Amino acid sequence: MARRLSQLARLSVTELTGLGPKAAEGLEAAFGVETVLDLLTHYPRRWIDRTNEARIRDLRPGDEAMVVADVRRISSRRTRGRPPRTLVTADVSDGSGHLKVTFFNQGWRERQLPAGTQCVLFGKVDTYQGSLQMTNPVVDLLGDQTGRFVPVYPQSEKVRVTSQDVARWVAEVLDRAGTFAEPLPDWVRAEHTLTDRTRAFHGIHQPDGWDDVSVARKRLVFDELLRIQLALILRKRALERVTKGITHEVAGPDGAGPSLLTDFHQLLPFPLTGAQERVIDEITADLAGPHPMHRLLQGDVGAGKTVVALSALLVAVQGGHQGALMAPTEVLAEQHHLSIRGLLEGLTVDDGGTTLLGDRPVAVELLTARATPTERRKVLAGLADGSVDLVVGTHSLIQETVSFRSLGVVVVDEQHRFGVEQRAALRERGAGDATPDVLVMTATPIPRTAAMTVYGDLDVSVLDEMPPGRTPITTTWVRTDPPAGEADDDDAIGPLPEQDHLDGTDPEDAVWAAVRAAVGEGRQVYVVCPLIEESDKLEVRSAQETFDRLTWQPDGELASLRVALLHGRMPAAEKEGVMDRFRRGEVDVLVATTVIEVGVDVPNATVMVVLDADRFGIAQLHQLRGRVGRGAHASTCYLVGSGATEEGEARLEALVASTDGFALAEVDLDLRGEGTLMGERQKGRTDLKLASLRRDREWVAKARDVAIALVDADPELAASPLLADEVGLFLGDEEQDFLLKS
Repeated sequence: MARRLSQLARLSVTELTGLGPKAAEGLEAAFGVETVLDLLTHYPRRWIDRTNEARIRDLRPGDEAMVVADVRRISSRRTRGRPPRTLVTADVSDGSGHLKVTFFNQGWRERQLPAGTQCVLFGKVDTYQGSLQMTNPVVDLLGDQTGRFVPVYPQSEKVRVTSQDVARWVAEVLDRAGTFAEPLPDWVRAEHTLTDRTRAFHGIHQPDGWDDVSVARKRLVFDELLRIQLALILRKRALERVTKGITHEVAGPDGAGPSLLTDFHQLLPFPLTGAQERVIDEITADLAGPHPMHRLLQGDVGAGKTVVALSALLVAVQGGHQGALMAPTEVLAEQHHLSIRGLLEGLTVDDGGTTLLGDRPVAVELLTARATPTERRKVLAGLADGSVDLVVGTHSLIQETVSFRSLGVVVVDEQHRFGVEQRAALRERGAGDATPDVLVMTATPIPRTAAMTVYGDLDVSVLDEMPPGRTPITTTWVRTDPPAGEADDDDAIGPLPEQDHLDGTDPEDAVWAAVRAAVGEGRQVYVVCPLIEESDKLEVRSAQETFDRLTWQPDGELASLRVALLHGRMPAAEKEGVMDRFRRGEVDVLVATTVIEVGVDVPNATVMVVLDADRFGIAQLHQLRGRVGRGAHASTCYLVGSGATEEGEARLEALVASTDGFALAEVDLDLRGEGTLMGERQKGRTDLKLASLRRDREWVAKARDVAIALVDADPELAASPLLADEVGLFLGDEEQDFLLKS
């Protein structure tokens, strides 16, 4: 019979020849390998193609080469520098010549490479005292492995598990397993030209060439991604079947008159973009259905998410229900409240919940920790009796004292800042056994592949069109000298680029001159710093120190301007007071931390200065830049930083090159990897051993399409029992819950 993976999952690795309890303990400690299935999916990290090896006698200085050689002698000593370092030197030979190999600060190499060891060295060739040398090359041990194509596995010196040990154990697994059961329907394999599973496992572990590796990886990557997508789609469809929602009336009264939504759009002082119209149609279709909406709204900075969210909330109000918008910070909640009240000015409903223009204004209230006891009692009473139609708030909305008469639609803004329990608590505020419709929003663009994996249980809507009138933002990297210790010489950071658009000789002095010029023209400015207080450990500016330096010192760059300070540790009333003054134009320059990252909307602000910009991530920098360019005047963002690291330089160059948040999200994924997006636990527990959201973008989409087709045709996967079995095997209930909630 063909071998199922679940059978291998029930076998301990100690079933294998020569793999005793001590080796088993080492495998588990180093790699989390406990079962035979774990070992089978402990894939090689690379392969050595012996046909590409070079002979030592043919090497020339400057070559980058792979050499297979035997260690003849090896020794180590301590250098006399400060601090002293370990220097390991080895003499290796392949019969055609000798090569000196030097390792700095790798004392363990002497134990790894005793005389007589055969190894593979990959590195750049240079010369030292007339002899050929490699310094700190990549090293792999061959042991007794033979063949043209040799797999190299993750190994551990600490627990003494070598690559050749793993190769020998995996070879026994493949030999004893025989033929593997095939879980994929024939049509899926045919449509995507996927090899069978048996050939895939042999091709990844025992390939004859790169073609075998490519064919095998393609199939195994698809298997990993399909299991995740099946888990998400199965749970999504199951929830749709059992969860009772609210069927909202999207049209007007009896379908005869205009709807509240139509009235709202007609009152807007600007036309909707095509993207807004498309997304609103997607949302209203969800709201009119019997199942609770669970949709993610992605939109770049300034794409018009608030109008879309408000459209969803008004559908609830039209039917006599209530809407709630939860924001992560008081500053953002207060900004939303002001914005929504302005957008709804002139819009009315009747007390019965039907659209009869001229009755009463739509009632919008704010509920945060800053509310006075009197204000809080009034809002709570209005939510309980239904006289409050819409409420905007922070986590205060999910306190036990908050009770809604009939909560119909929930909008969660910047949803990634809330915990799973916080979002669930607001959703559970629905009337009776009905679950409110939920729209989660983010202004942090998510790569499409990550959205389909991390948020795979949600329907995704994307605002990919900017409203007319948004002024372009010019982004400039103002390169400064790195802090002491980050670069040893000018070559480490490269020459300073031309910055002709700035006046002054010192780049940062020129930024402050540009700030004074903007204020002189009647505009306002943000200056953002990473920390509130000075830190000796991180050589970054603090908002307080920057504020003092720019304003209090006699020669402060902005001493002649009206400058205010804003950070997260200030009392709520003080923060709101500062923001009110800035909105009213009573403050020229706002020195702040990232508390102003999202939501703050001051059209007269046209300059953003981000200090130590290379300390921020791409998404955060893009959000900060989005605080300007919101009015009719041309805007500029100055990214001040050294770019002392290669990744920091790449981030800043990406911001200068593009203002497209979705394009930047893809760059961010390439720079940081999917682990930072999915979280450590998810990356380790969702079966992504070979698949990469970066390299395998197209296969994420293909796996999702196949998962939807399979589940919609067969909701229980009754016709594909092997697939159903493997979803449960690789993604247990805990992992599936984590994926779904995240």
